[in-house]
Amino acid sequence: MELYKENQLKIYNSLTKTKELFKPVTEGRVGMYVCGPTVYSNAHLGNVRTFMFFDVVYRYMLHLGYKVRYVRNITDAGHLENDADAGEDRISKRARLEEIEPMEVVQRYTVDFHDVLKNYNFLPPSIEPTATGHIVEQIEMIKEIMDKGLAYEVNGSVYFDVLKYNETGNYGILSGRKIEDAIHNTRVLDGQSDKKNPQDFALWKKADERHIMRWPSPWSDGFPGWHLECSVMSTKYLGEQFDIHGGGMDLKFPHHECEIAQSQTCSGVTPVNYWMHTNMLLLNSQKMAKSTGNYILPNEILSGENEVLPKAFSASVVRFFNMQANYRSILDFSGEALEASEKGHAKLIEAVNFLDKIEAGKTSTFSVEKWKKDCYAAMNDDFNTPVLISHLFEAVKTINQIKEEKASLSADDLADFKTTLNAFVFDVLGLMNESSEGNNSDKLSGVVEMLIQMRKQAREDKNWALSDEIRDKLLALGIQLKDGREGTSFSIN
Repeated sequence: MELYKENQLKIYNSLTKTKELFKPVTEGRVGMYVCGPTVYSNAHLGNVRTFMFFDVVYRYMLHLGYKVRYVRNITDAGHLENDADAGEDRISKRARLEEIEPMEVVQRYTVDFHDVLKNYNFLPPSIEPTATGHIVEQIEMIKEIMDKGLAYEVNGSVYFDVLKYNETGNYGILSGRKIEDAIHNTRVLDGQSDKKNPQDFALWKKADERHIMRWPSPWSDGFPGWHLECSVMSTKYLGEQFDIHGGGMDLKFPHHECEIAQSQTCSGVTPVNYWMHTNMLLLNSQKMAKSTGNYILPNEILSGENEVLPKAFSASVVRFFNMQANYRSILDFSGEALEASEKGHAKLIEAVNFLDKIEAGKTSTFSVEKWKKDCYAAMNDDFNTPVLISHLFEAVKTINQIKEEKASLSADDLADFKTTLNAFVFDVLGLMNESSEGNNSDKLSGVVEMLIQMRKQAREDKNWALSDEIRDKLLALGIQLKDGREGTSFSIN
């Protein structure tokens, strides 16, 4: 029997602001859409936190036995510099600044995004559609909205009529904003004068002579509004009504609010049953954002090439760090916090690796059945990874007691214990067993540490030539040394 039939999963629904029992549209199947990156720059760790959480949601749904269609889009056109439908498309702007084609920008940062997710052990989504690959469908949806009388064209641009929609709909149902508070900006901005009301948002924008990315449409040569692509792609691949829509909390308004209005106008039904939003990641107690320069890139953590951390950390440690906080909570990233997570991660993986050395006893002194139920109860409570991790450390404690011959597990319990612990640590949380890659890894680390000590002695003896030779030869082998406050660390490139 599939595990989902014996587990009652509850999800915090941002729409109703309550935890609700999960009931998929179709028995045994889950349709999930998550807003992906706008590929005009590298994704920072705050962006990746959202994708990492939904990777765990995806993994747990698969673990429960659901057939999951996970759609995560790539925004490669139409995302303007602000939500007032003003400014330049971010990708076009980057292309203009770097004097390259917009699709070169898209390719560069899409490849980087995929590299990051691969390094951090993400499962790929079922479908990863792009905005530019669905221009025809977006034009067709605009026509449908116009036919229903809820959009209008002015000077080649098309806008959604929020006030008219609100006569029968509820623009603000997700964010809780009242219509009079939904005015993005009261200043006169480029394109604002075309709108009937400041609340209205663009479905299609006419491209000016400077705009590089443009497509023909019945209204003008232009490009689609940012909000439109997600309505088009989610309903195309998941249907007019699907189970889960996820994203960062910053997307709740206006992006997701606009999605609801667009999709409901076309289908006449509520498009999504469960809306899920992750909270922000701080860096040293300040909001992580590129606009302020307070951010760190995921691959900078792996290499140690940054000004924030005392050394390099593994991707698995970063995953573990992220899962120690509830996804709806603000999480503060710092060197101290990551070092603490590294210690906890090491204890967990060491205990898991010791499992294969444990021999079954005649009786069990630990209730595997209760522990197992507690693990599932944590994940069934809105994917409560911090509570799950606390139960995993109960398992670590038991393993250590077995080491000391102070506890035992029967053969059946030991088999169940091993299967469950490995499933939650590796299949669900997506942690990586770096220490199980073989003794060669440990031997390499030992050799490098020995050379670091030799280099340290050479520097103390002012033998700079030997110090530099050790550093340079290691670098030629792909091993980079980094001198920091806590000493010298290394990373393998």
